[in-house]
Amino acid sequence: MPRTLKSDPVLFLATVALVCVSIVMVWSASAVLAMQKYQQPYYFLMKQLMWSGMGLAALYAGMNLDYHTFKEEKVIWAGLGAVTLCLVAVLFSPPVNNARRWFSVGGLGIQPSELAKLVAIFFIASMLERRMHRINEVGYSLLPIGLVVGVLIGLILLEPDFGTSMSLVLIAAVMVFAAGLSYVYVLGAAALLVPLAFAVMMGADYRKRRLLAFLDPWKDAQGSGFQLIQSLIAVATGGVAGKGLMQGVQKLFFLPEPHSDFIYAVISEELGLIGATAVLICFCVIAWRGLRVATKAPDTFGAFVALGLTTMISVQALVNISVVLGLLPTKGIPLPLVSAGGSSLIINLLGMGVLLNVSRHASSRA
Repeated sequence: MPRTLKSDPVLFLATVALVCVSIVMVWSASAVLAMQKYQQPYYFLMKQLMWSGMGLAALYAGMNLDYHTFKEEKVIWAGLGAVTLCLVAVLFSPPVNNARRWFSVGGLGIQPSELAKLVAIFFIASMLERRMHRINEVGYSLLPIGLVVGVLIGLILLEPDFGTSMSLVLIAAVMVFAAGLSYVYVLGAAALLVPLAFAVMMGADYRKRRLLAFLDPWKDAQGSGFQLIQSLIAVATGGVAGKGLMQGVQKLFFLPEPHSDFIYAVISEELGLIGATAVLICFCVIAWRGLRVATKAPDTFGAFVALGLTTMISVQALVNISVVLGLLPTKGIPLPLVSAGGSSLIINLLGMGVLLNVSRHASSRA
Protein backbone atom coordinates (compact mmCIF):
# COMPACT_ATOMS: atom_id res chain seq x y z
CA MET A 1 0.00 0.00 0.00
CA PRO A 2 1.55 3.40 -1.01
CA ARG A 3 2.52 5.68 1.81
CA THR A 4 0.57 8.93 2.25
CA LEU A 5 2.94 11.90 2.01
CA LYS A 6 2.55 14.56 4.70
CA SER A 7 3.75 18.15 4.72
CA ASP A 8 5.71 19.63 7.62
CA PRO A 9 2.97 20.31 10.24
CA VAL A 10 5.09 22.79 12.24
CA LEU A 11 5.79 24.88 9.14
CA PHE A 12 2.12 24.76 8.18
CA LEU A 13 0.92 25.84 11.64
CA ALA A 14 3.39 28.75 11.81
CA THR A 15 2.19 29.97 8.42
CA VAL A 16 -1.52 29.74 9.26
CA ALA A 17 -0.90 31.38 12.66
CA LEU A 18 0.60 34.43 10.93
CA VAL A 19 -2.38 34.66 8.56
CA CYS A 20 -4.74 34.60 11.56
CA VAL A 21 -2.68 37.32 13.26
CA SER A 22 -2.88 39.28 10.01
CA ILE A 23 -6.68 39.26 9.91
CA VAL A 24 -7.04 40.34 13.54
CA MET A 25 -4.34 43.01 13.48
CA VAL A 26 -5.32 44.49 10.11
CA TRP A 27 -8.81 44.96 11.55
CA SER A 28 -7.46 46.54 14.72
CA ALA A 29 -4.98 48.79 12.89
CA SER A 30 -7.32 49.98 10.16
CA ALA A 31 -10.82 50.31 11.64
CA VAL A 32 -10.59 54.01 12.54
CA LEU A 33 -8.74 54.86 9.33
CA ALA A 34 -11.33 52.99 7.23
CA MET A 35 -14.17 54.78 9.00
CA GLN A 36 -12.60 58.17 8.39
CA LYS A 37 -11.70 57.46 4.75
CA TYR A 38 -14.51 55.20 3.54
CA GLN A 39 -17.18 55.48 6.27
CA GLN A 40 -16.88 51.69 6.62
CA PRO A 41 -14.91 50.47 9.66
CA TYR A 42 -14.63 46.97 8.19
CA TYR A 43 -13.40 48.08 4.75
CA PHE A 44 -9.80 46.84 5.10
CA LEU A 45 -10.87 43.84 7.18
CA MET A 46 -13.19 42.59 4.43
CA LYS A 47 -10.50 43.07 1.81
CA GLN A 48 -7.99 41.21 3.98
CA LEU A 49 -10.45 38.36 4.52
CA MET A 50 -10.90 38.12 0.76
CA TRP A 51 -7.15 38.17 0.09
CA SER A 52 -6.55 35.65 2.88
CA GLY A 53 -9.12 33.30 1.39
CA MET A 54 -7.48 33.55 -2.02
CA GLY A 55 -4.07 33.18 -0.43
CA LEU A 56 -5.05 30.05 1.50
CA ALA A 57 -6.43 28.61 -1.75
CA ALA A 58 -3.03 29.34 -3.33
CA LEU A 59 -1.36 27.68 -0.32
CA TYR A 60 -3.49 24.57 -0.81
CA ALA A 61 -2.75 24.50 -4.53
CA GLY A 62 0.98 24.86 -3.93
CA MET A 63 0.91 22.07 -1.36
CA ASN A 64 -0.77 19.67 -3.74
CA LEU A 65 0.98 20.53 -7.02
CA ASP A 66 4.22 18.61 -7.49
CA TYR A 67 7.00 21.19 -7.23
CA HIS A 68 8.80 19.51 -10.15
CA THR A 69 6.18 21.19 -12.36
CA PHE A 70 8.02 24.48 -11.83
CA LYS A 71 11.22 22.89 -13.17
CA GLU A 72 9.83 22.44 -16.68
CA GLU A 73 11.42 24.87 -19.11
CA LYS A 74 8.12 25.86 -20.72
CA VAL A 75 6.72 26.79 -17.30
CA ILE A 76 9.81 28.77 -16.29
CA TRP A 77 10.12 30.72 -19.55
CA ALA A 78 6.38 31.35 -19.75
CA GLY A 79 6.53 32.70 -16.19
CA LEU A 80 9.54 34.90 -16.94
CA GLY A 81 7.87 36.21 -20.11
CA ALA A 82 4.61 37.00 -18.33
CA VAL A 83 6.37 38.69 -15.40
CA THR A 84 8.55 40.78 -17.71
CA LEU A 85 5.53 41.96 -19.70
CA CYS A 86 3.70 42.84 -16.48
CA LEU A 87 6.71 44.74 -15.13
CA VAL A 88 6.85 46.74 -18.37
CA ALA A 89 3.08 47.30 -18.43
CA VAL A 90 2.98 48.53 -14.85
CA LEU A 91 5.33 51.38 -15.79
CA PHE A 92 2.49 52.86 -17.84
CA SER A 93 -0.09 52.59 -15.04
CA PRO A 94 -1.27 55.63 -13.04
CA PRO A 95 1.20 56.49 -10.25
CA VAL A 96 0.30 55.82 -6.61
CA ASN A 97 2.39 57.79 -4.12
CA ASN A 98 4.80 58.70 -6.94
CA ALA A 99 5.41 55.05 -7.83
CA ARG A 100 4.05 52.74 -10.52
CA ARG A 101 3.97 49.35 -8.80
CA TRP A 102 0.37 48.23 -9.24
CA PHE A 103 -2.19 47.85 -11.98
CA SER A 104 -5.82 46.98 -11.62
CA VAL A 105 -7.40 43.76 -12.88
CA GLY A 106 -11.13 43.51 -12.22
CA GLY A 107 -10.83 46.14 -9.50
CA LEU A 108 -8.05 44.23 -7.73
CA GLY A 109 -4.57 45.71 -7.41
CA ILE A 110 -1.79 43.47 -8.77
CA GLN A 111 1.89 44.01 -7.94
CA PRO A 112 3.99 42.08 -10.50
CA SER A 113 7.25 42.57 -8.61
CA GLU A 114 6.00 40.11 -5.97
CA LEU A 115 5.46 37.43 -8.62
CA ALA A 116 8.90 38.25 -10.09
CA LYS A 117 10.58 37.02 -6.89
CA LEU A 118 8.80 33.67 -7.07
CA VAL A 119 9.51 33.12 -10.77
CA ALA A 120 13.16 34.13 -10.26
CA ILE A 121 13.53 31.49 -7.53
CA PHE A 122 12.29 28.74 -9.86
CA PHE A 123 14.59 29.93 -12.65
CA ILE A 124 17.69 30.15 -10.43
CA ALA A 125 16.98 26.75 -8.85
CA SER A 126 16.59 25.16 -12.28
CA MET A 127 19.84 26.72 -13.53
CA LEU A 128 21.78 25.74 -10.43
CA GLU A 129 20.57 22.15 -10.58
CA ARG A 130 22.06 21.80 -14.05
CA ARG A 131 25.13 24.00 -13.73
CA MET A 132 26.24 24.20 -10.11
CA HIS A 133 29.09 21.78 -10.84
CA ARG A 134 30.66 24.69 -12.77
CA ILE A 135 29.29 27.49 -10.62
CA ASN A 136 32.51 29.52 -10.69
CA GLU A 137 32.57 29.70 -14.49
CA VAL A 138 31.11 33.11 -15.18
CA GLY A 139 29.93 32.54 -18.74
CA TYR A 140 28.41 29.13 -18.06
CA SER A 141 26.59 29.63 -14.76
CA LEU A 142 26.70 33.14 -13.37
CA LEU A 143 26.09 35.15 -16.54
CA PRO A 144 22.71 33.59 -17.46
CA ILE A 145 21.46 34.00 -13.90
CA GLY A 146 22.83 37.52 -13.68
CA LEU A 147 21.25 38.61 -16.97
CA VAL A 148 17.75 37.35 -16.16
CA VAL A 149 17.76 38.55 -12.55
CA GLY A 150 19.37 41.83 -13.64
CA VAL A 151 16.57 42.55 -16.14
CA LEU A 152 13.93 41.90 -13.46
CA ILE A 153 15.75 44.09 -10.94
CA GLY A 154 16.18 46.87 -13.49
CA LEU A 155 12.47 46.93 -14.28
CA ILE A 156 11.56 46.90 -10.59
CA LEU A 157 13.93 49.82 -9.93
CA LEU A 158 12.16 51.81 -12.64
CA GLU A 159 8.85 51.64 -10.72
CA PRO A 160 10.70 52.66 -8.43
CA ASP A 161 10.87 49.92 -5.78
CA PHE A 162 14.29 49.81 -4.15
CA GLY A 163 13.22 47.48 -1.32
CA THR A 164 11.86 44.68 -3.52
CA SER A 165 14.82 44.89 -5.89
CA MET A 166 17.25 44.51 -2.99
CA SER A 167 15.21 41.56 -1.69
CA LEU A 168 15.59 39.87 -5.08
CA VAL A 169 19.34 40.54 -5.04
CA LEU A 170 19.65 38.91 -1.60
CA ILE A 171 17.56 35.89 -2.62
CA ALA A 172 19.70 35.30 -5.71
CA ALA A 173 22.92 35.86 -3.75
CA VAL A 174 21.99 33.33 -1.04
CA MET A 175 21.02 30.69 -3.59
CA VAL A 176 24.17 31.12 -5.70
CA PHE A 177 26.42 31.21 -2.62
CA ALA A 178 24.84 27.97 -1.36
CA ALA A 179 25.71 26.38 -4.71
CA GLY A 180 29.39 26.76 -3.86
CA LEU A 181 30.31 30.15 -5.27
CA SER A 182 33.90 31.14 -4.52
CA TYR A 183 34.48 33.77 -1.85
CA VAL A 184 36.44 35.75 -4.43
CA TYR A 185 33.23 36.39 -6.37
CA VAL A 186 31.31 37.14 -3.16
CA LEU A 187 33.80 39.79 -2.06
CA GLY A 188 34.00 41.20 -5.58
CA ALA A 189 30.21 41.46 -5.85
CA ALA A 190 30.01 43.12 -2.43
CA ALA A 191 32.68 45.63 -3.43
CA LEU A 192 30.64 46.48 -6.53
CA LEU A 193 27.11 46.37 -5.11
CA VAL A 194 27.63 48.33 -1.89
CA PRO A 195 28.69 51.58 -3.61
CA LEU A 196 26.14 50.96 -6.36
CA ALA A 197 23.33 50.55 -3.81
CA PHE A 198 24.53 53.68 -2.03
CA ALA A 199 24.50 55.61 -5.32
CA VAL A 200 20.97 54.41 -6.10
CA MET A 201 19.80 55.36 -2.61
CA MET A 202 21.34 58.82 -2.78
CA GLY A 203 20.20 59.32 -6.37
CA ALA A 204 16.58 59.99 -5.39
CA ASP A 205 15.59 62.75 -2.97
CA TYR A 206 13.04 60.64 -1.09
CA ARG A 207 15.58 57.84 -0.53
CA LYS A 208 18.17 60.36 0.61
CA ARG A 209 15.70 61.84 3.10
CA ARG A 210 14.93 58.35 4.42
CA LEU A 211 18.61 57.65 4.99
CA LEU A 212 19.18 60.95 6.78
CA ALA A 213 16.03 60.41 8.85
CA PHE A 214 17.32 56.98 9.85
CA LEU A 215 20.60 58.50 11.06
CA ASP A 216 18.85 61.27 13.03
CA PRO A 217 15.04 61.16 12.93
CA TRP A 218 14.69 63.92 15.54
CA LYS A 219 16.39 66.43 13.23
CA ASP A 220 13.18 66.56 11.18
CA ALA A 221 10.66 65.16 13.65
CA GLN A 222 7.64 66.54 11.78
CA GLY A 223 8.94 65.60 8.33
CA SER A 224 11.13 62.75 7.13
CA GLY A 225 11.72 61.45 10.67
CA PHE A 226 8.04 61.42 11.67
CA GLN A 227 7.28 57.86 10.59
CA LEU A 228 10.22 56.30 12.42
CA ILE A 229 9.61 58.32 15.59
CA GLN A 230 5.93 57.30 15.73
CA SER A 231 6.92 53.67 15.18
CA LEU A 232 9.43 53.77 18.02
CA ILE A 233 6.84 55.39 20.30
CA ALA A 234 4.37 52.59 19.51
CA VAL A 235 6.95 49.89 20.25
CA ALA A 236 8.16 51.58 23.45
CA THR A 237 4.72 52.21 24.95
CA GLY A 238 3.51 48.64 24.45
CA GLY A 239 5.40 47.34 27.45
CA VAL A 240 5.40 43.64 28.21
CA ALA A 241 1.71 42.78 27.79
CA GLY A 242 0.62 45.69 25.57
CA LYS A 243 -2.28 48.12 25.84
CA GLY A 244 -4.77 45.54 24.62
CA LEU A 245 -6.33 44.75 21.24
CA MET A 246 -7.96 47.83 19.64
CA GLN A 247 -6.49 50.05 22.41
CA GLY A 248 -3.46 51.34 20.53
CA VAL A 249 -2.98 55.10 20.13
CA GLN A 250 -0.31 55.49 17.44
CA LYS A 251 -2.56 54.00 14.74
CA LEU A 252 -4.95 56.93 15.27
CA PHE A 253 -3.45 59.05 12.48
CA PHE A 254 -0.02 59.29 14.11
CA LEU A 255 1.61 56.25 12.49
CA PRO A 256 1.40 56.24 8.67
CA GLU A 257 0.42 52.91 7.07
CA PRO A 258 -0.43 51.24 10.42
CA HIS A 259 -2.15 48.29 8.72
CA SER A 260 0.55 47.79 6.12
CA ASP A 261 4.28 48.49 6.37
CA PHE A 262 4.16 49.36 10.09
CA ILE A 263 1.73 46.74 11.36
CA TYR A 264 4.48 45.26 13.56
CA ALA A 265 4.53 48.56 15.48
CA VAL A 266 0.78 48.21 16.13
CA ILE A 267 1.31 44.61 17.26
CA SER A 268 4.06 45.78 19.63
CA GLU A 269 1.86 48.53 21.10
CA GLU A 270 -1.33 46.51 21.52
CA LEU A 271 0.06 43.04 22.29
CA GLY A 272 3.33 44.17 23.86
CA LEU A 273 6.61 42.31 24.00
CA ILE A 274 4.73 39.02 24.35
CA GLY A 275 2.75 39.44 21.13
CA ALA A 276 5.67 40.89 19.15
CA THR A 277 7.90 38.03 20.28
CA ALA A 278 5.26 35.45 19.34
CA VAL A 279 5.14 36.85 15.80
CA LEU A 280 8.93 36.87 15.63
CA ILE A 281 9.01 33.24 16.81
CA CYS A 282 6.65 32.26 13.99
CA PHE A 283 9.08 33.73 11.46
CA CYS A 284 12.00 32.00 13.17
CA VAL A 285 10.09 28.71 12.94
CA ILE A 286 9.51 29.28 9.22
CA ALA A 287 13.23 29.98 8.73
CA TRP A 288 14.23 26.90 10.77
CA ARG A 289 11.80 24.48 9.16
CA GLY A 290 12.41 25.94 5.70
CA LEU A 291 16.15 25.39 5.98
CA ARG A 292 15.44 21.91 7.34
CA VAL A 293 13.34 21.18 4.26
CA ALA A 294 16.18 22.44 2.05
CA THR A 295 18.67 20.06 3.66
CA LYS A 296 16.29 17.09 3.42
CA ALA A 297 14.93 17.76 -0.08
CA PRO A 298 14.97 14.71 -2.35
CA ASP A 299 16.78 16.51 -5.19
CA THR A 300 18.90 19.55 -5.91
CA PHE A 301 16.10 21.55 -7.51
CA GLY A 302 13.88 21.05 -4.45
CA ALA A 303 16.72 22.05 -2.13
CA PHE A 304 17.34 25.33 -3.96
CA VAL A 305 13.62 26.10 -4.26
CA ALA A 306 13.21 25.54 -0.52
CA LEU A 307 16.23 27.73 0.22
CA GLY A 308 14.99 30.50 -2.07
CA LEU A 309 11.46 30.51 -0.67
CA THR A 310 12.71 30.46 2.92
CA THR A 311 15.02 33.37 2.14
CA MET A 312 12.19 35.27 0.45
CA ILE A 313 10.02 35.18 3.58
CA SER A 314 12.80 35.47 6.18
CA VAL A 315 14.69 38.36 4.59
CA GLN A 316 11.52 40.38 4.02
CA ALA A 317 10.39 39.80 7.60
CA LEU A 318 13.83 40.72 8.95
CA VAL A 319 13.95 43.94 6.91
CA ASN A 320 10.40 45.00 7.85
CA ILE A 321 10.90 44.37 11.57
CA SER A 322 14.29 46.10 11.46
CA VAL A 323 12.70 49.17 9.85
CA VAL A 324 9.96 49.27 12.51
CA LEU A 325 12.59 49.06 15.28
CA GLY A 326 14.78 51.73 13.67
CA LEU A 327 17.59 49.33 12.74
CA LEU A 328 17.31 50.05 9.00
CA PRO A 329 16.19 53.07 6.93
CA THR A 330 12.48 53.21 6.15
CA LYS A 331 11.48 51.10 3.13
CA GLY A 332 8.12 50.28 1.62
CA ILE A 333 8.35 46.56 2.38
CA PRO A 334 5.35 44.88 4.07
CA LEU A 335 5.63 42.24 6.78
CA PRO A 336 5.08 38.98 4.86
CA LEU A 337 1.90 37.03 5.67
CA VAL A 338 0.82 39.75 8.13
CA SER A 339 0.59 43.19 6.49
CA ALA A 340 -2.55 44.23 4.62
CA GLY A 341 -2.30 43.65 0.89
CA GLY A 342 -3.25 41.25 -1.83
CA SER A 343 -0.39 40.41 -4.19
CA SER A 344 2.18 40.00 -1.44
CA LEU A 345 -0.07 37.77 0.68
CA ILE A 346 -1.15 35.53 -2.19
CA ILE A 347 2.36 35.13 -3.63
CA ASN A 348 3.89 34.47 -0.23
CA LEU A 349 1.25 31.86 0.61
CA LEU A 350 1.73 30.23 -2.80
CA GLY A 351 5.45 30.13 -2.07
CA MET A 352 4.79 28.58 1.34
CA GLY A 353 2.57 26.01 -0.35
CA VAL A 354 5.40 25.04 -2.70
CA LEU A 355 7.78 24.85 0.27
CA LEU A 356 5.32 22.55 2.06
CA ASN A 357 5.13 20.42 -1.08
CA VAL A 358 8.91 20.03 -1.05
CA SER A 359 8.67 19.03 2.62
CA ARG A 360 6.04 16.45 1.67
CA HIS A 361 8.40 14.78 -0.78
CA ALA A 362 11.28 15.07 1.65
CA SER A 363 9.24 13.30 4.33
CA SER A 364 8.72 10.35 2.04
CA ARG A 365 12.41 9.50 2.40
CA ALA A 366 12.22 9.35 6.20
